[in-house]
Amino acid sequence: MMANPNIGPFALEPNEKRRTPMRALVIDDSRAMRSILRGILASIDFEVIEAADGRQAIDILSTDHDFNIALVDWNLPITSGLQVVTEIRRDPHLAGLPLLMVTTETEFERVAQALQAGADEYIMKPFDREMLLDKLAILGIPVEAAKA
Repeated sequence: MMANPNIGPFALEPNEKRRTPMRALVIDDSRAMRSILRGILASIDFEVIEAADGRQAIDILSTDHDFNIALVDWNLPITSGLQVVTEIRRDPHLAGLPLLMVTTETEFERVAQALQAGADEYIMKPFDREMLLDKLAILGIPVEAAKA
């Protein structure tokens, strides 16, 4: 028997709408890294869509603009993460999409290049859940309940 969502401590007020999950596009050629990011994001109620290369990410974003964040690896096959960031910033439908570079590139020049291309924030691998949640919070993604 399913619980009635209209009674109990999580009941909605009469004019309140049920919150739809936030959506993230995870762009990384490593299946393991996509799985790690998916797990962290799912734990804070994100729906996660995955792309294994830059071209696939651009194809997804050309028809689906309804994302709250994109996490972009720098070193992607076919189209690099930097090119993905540049293409996203050229698309007026995606201009406000927060972009988080998730990469092994640690040189300051690379970080500066990503930010100059339009990435909003940068996290270096390896990272842990807390570090990722901190970056999401910096980008205005609500994560406080997950950190409690």
